[in-house]
Amino acid sequence: MASYLVTGGAGFIGSHISEALVSGGHRVRVADNLVTGYRRNLREGVEFVEADLADATAAAAVVDGMEYVIHQAAIPSVPRSVKNPVESHRANVDGMLNILVAARAAGVKRVVFAGSSSVYGDLPTLPKREDMATNPMTPYALQKLVSEQYGQMFTRLYGLEVVTTRYFNVFGPRQDPGSPYSGVISLFIKALLAGTRPVIYGDGSQTRDFTFVTNVVDGVLRAAAAPAVAGEVFNVATGGRVSLNALLAVLKNIVGSEVEPIYEAGRLGDVRDSQADIGKAERLLGYRPIVTLEEGLRQTVAWFKTGNGSREFS
Repeated sequence: MASYLVTGGAGFIGSHISEALVSGGHRVRVADNLVTGYRRNLREGVEFVEADLADATAAAAVVDGMEYVIHQAAIPSVPRSVKNPVESHRANVDGMLNILVAARAAGVKRVVFAGSSSVYGDLPTLPKREDMATNPMTPYALQKLVSEQYGQMFTRLYGLEVVTTRYFNVFGPRQDPGSPYSGVISLFIKALLAGTRPVIYGDGSQTRDFTFVTNVVDGVLRAAAAPAVAGEVFNVATGGRVSLNALLAVLKNIVGSEVEPIYEAGRLGDVRDSQADIGKAERLLGYRPIVTLEEGLRQTVAWFKTGNGSREFS
């Protein structure tokens, strides 16, 4: 049994990671400031600390005594970073640096950082490989890139093992549909179940590599355990892509809805197309997606139909 700190562990992805670690018999501490996380996402068996990791003293306290750090804490929103870049920088960059400093001082074995596919920007080449140039188009994307570079620097300078997992449009149960910054899938499902017209920004032909949260959890835990990958960056996704129009069609079929979307102007900073090359993760982590897009959508719709979505985020 190992000890893990999951920052942002009361949030969408972090709570799934925490749950998997507890199920694996590990000691789990969750640190979250509850800005985008919820106490109700915490599962039995975790130690919870309410903390703002942009405070260096708080970061040091939650890292103390931990062997591994899974750093998920962030304000995970492109639109929100455009609206308030200072707020998101504080959470996303200052928080990461404080965690790295604390992890080094505490002798942590490895830090796994939640990176983002947004760092690739609008570069036209698909699929995106980790060795490609980056082109961040928003404060959020730049903050994620700076944070992963901080991680690589700490590996080179101090020998702290840091691994970055770049996420591609993660979805699943516990993703908050009540926020305007939520992932498009949770917003689509909320609208369809309510019988209202979902909103698509742009013409709907833009594509994404939508990744069910179970696949992300598997990739993150592999990144924490794999040998000889310190300083590496891995795409964690499915390796496919689907347009928003096609995605909505699948969801309408699952829900049994005939409503048509409302098309609005594209949003500032949105990337046209995104698709991951997951070959590196396959080779070095043994990672392969274990839940398909359609199965993930069905599981997510089923979760919302139980009332969890409306109840938990009302």
